[in-house]
Amino acid sequence: MNHELTFLVEADPEGGYTARALEESIFTEAETLEELRLAIKDAVECHFEPEQYPKFVRLRVVHQELLEIA
Repeated sequence: MNHELTFLVEADPEGGYTARALEESIFTEAETLEELRLAIKDAVECHFEPEQYPKFVRLRVVHQELLEIA
């Protein structure tokens, strides 16, 4: 098992946040970033056996902003 797992974290247009693992088929969502961190931990623990847990989980939080130029 790779020692690190990376999640792409984005704000959901309808509210809350989503997280998608880049290396595995894991997806989760939550209303707040704190809840999302807990949901990611839970999803990783459900996806892997304890001896396969990644040593680190990296969160890449994407911030998108729309800039209007007249």
